[in-house]
Amino acid sequence: MLRFLLNRQVGGVGISDLLLLVLIADAAQNAMAADYRSLSDGFVLIGTLVFWAYFLDWLAYHVPAVQRVVVAPPLPLVKDGRMIRRNMKRELLTDGELLSEMRLQGCDDLKKVREARMESDGRISFVMQDAEQSRDARDSRSGTA
Repeated sequence: MLRFLLNRQVGGVGISDLLLLVLIADAAQNAMAADYRSLSDGFVLIGTLVFWAYFLDWLAYHVPAVQRVVVAPPLPLVKDGRMIRRNMKRELLTDGELLSEMRLQGCDDLKKVREARMESDGRISFVMQDAEQSRDARDSRSGTA
């Protein structure tokens, strides 16, 4: 049911899907433990949870105002090779964690990063400077042109 009805993130399960899965597991456990009068009460609750998850995804897709509320915008973490400490603090992200993620994505120097953003699913995306931009930035910092 989850495979066909819910929004799949590229490459894995999103946080909202995980939360829904936990709620469904709790509802199913209560239904099986006879906390409900019948098993159908549990199915009604599970169906309601799945409906609301699907409906919010559908509504966010069709109504941009709802998408701004339901889906967090990307948060800038690095701009032109400089860390944005205020945003990193907001996400409780240390320098080491950011640099580790940067290395995992194939970059060895923070100065080569044009921008990095924390995406709504918790991943960090990096946009690298091209070689010419990187050379121009080094030249302007050293005073040569």
